Amino acid sequence: MQPQAAARGPSWLARWQPEDEAFWEAEGKKRAWRTLTVTTASLTMAFITWFVVSALVVRLPQVGFRLTTGQLFWLAAMPGLAGGTLRLVHMFLTPIYGTRHVVAFSTASLLLPLIGWTYAVQDITTPFWVLMLLAFLAGLGGGNFSSFMPSTSMFFPKRLQGTALAIQAGVGNFGVSVVQFVTPWIIGFALVGTMGGDSQTMTRAGQQSSVWLQNATLVWIPITAAFALWSWVALKSVPITANIREQMDIFTNGNTWVMTSLYIMTFGAFSGLSGTFPLLIRQVYGHLPGAPDPLTYAFLGPLVGSAARVLAGPASDKFGGGKVTTIAGIGMVACAIAIPFTTHPQSMASFPIFVIAMLGLFLFAGIGNASTFKQMPMIFPPRQAGGVIGFTGAIAAYGPFIFGLLFAWAFATYQSPDIVFYGLAAFFAVNVALNWLLYARRNAPYPC
Repeated sequence: MQPQAAARGPSWLARWQPEDEAFWEAEGKKRAWRTLTVTTASLTMAFITWFVVSALVVRLPQVGFRLTTGQLFWLAAMPGLAGGTLRLVHMFLTPIYGTRHVVAFSTASLLLPLIGWTYAVQDITTPFWVLMLLAFLAGLGGGNFSSFMPSTSMFFPKRLQGTALAIQAGVGNFGVSVVQFVTPWIIGFALVGTMGGDSQTMTRAGQQSSVWLQNATLVWIPITAAFALWSWVALKSVPITANIREQMDIFTNGNTWVMTSLYIMTFGAFSGLSGTFPLLIRQVYGHLPGAPDPLTYAFLGPLVGSAARVLAGPASDKFGGGKVTTIAGIGMVACAIAIPFTTHPQSMASFPIFVIAMLGLFLFAGIGNASTFKQMPMIFPPRQAGGVIGFTGAIAAYGPFIFGLLFAWAFATYQSPDIVFYGLAAFFAVNVALNWLLYARRNAPYPC
């Protein structure tokens, strides 16, 4: 590792010392917050791309695609598989190529799935394997997190990292809510341009209407291109470099694996439930008279979790990440146990309780997302903290894939998601115990 390597070209800063108060006030603070603004905007677009499939899958059968329940859950799961796998690559990129190159080119890569889905949804004979490939490519957005977040951790002093990381991840996570909220509205009218295509007929609850499903991705194409250009023009790279071999040292530290488990509990649950919440509503309540439109409610989960992550960052800086993670974990256990009481409805009367319990799970997951990212920079030195943030983010990004498979299996085997939520409650409880023993209790070996 070269903590203050000589600048390797115009993309690299010659000096970066955020822990030096004089340097921070003179030039560090302004550049760090400007960089956070640019990279957070691009990360939001990455999350929109990553989760656009979750908004599309509930509409595909309504416009004529012949897909089974299992195939729908597989489509919802595939971006998670890609996102987690690509994050394992991204975790090494920033210390090698620098913030400017990584953010700009990663953002530009989002154009591949966005353009692909724009054309694919206009033809109901598009083969399932093509849809699966495009769902996998949507995972490019998920991969970006594990290079963007380590970059941010290097730009800020330790005392502000909880706040900075929570802002970036929390605002980025809003992309999930944005795409699930905007999709039902934007597909309702024609857009100008050759890619706009013709309308489709959507059938829902016996009623037919015209929709332009391609708008769900078409609208984001020019914004993505603009953000990629903005990143290239505005960003510089911190002179903290390391090759892949040097970065592997994080795996010899046991805290890496504990923090990975904690982040699976928090972000794994957030991302997994964000990707499957619309289908859960459809499967559990879709057969009842007056069944809700899944996308009318599904965006609320990511919205609550994202807002909680932003707000919990400063709280974690003030009270300590370990203590906040303990509270978040206990809340997640309680909500996971409560949800199965609402998944065998005889009418829509239990639907509000189901939504509240799900939103509670998103709330506490969002709080834990912020607090765990406060813990990592306190446990590890700067470059290692960036690597651990990238690795834990990579593993937790498999959440949509794992949750998609688990719910597909649970509905196929038990016609109910209950066993998944009981298993989650047990996993959350184990993590609460680990966090308390190692990080949160009095005289903990690694207080943070």
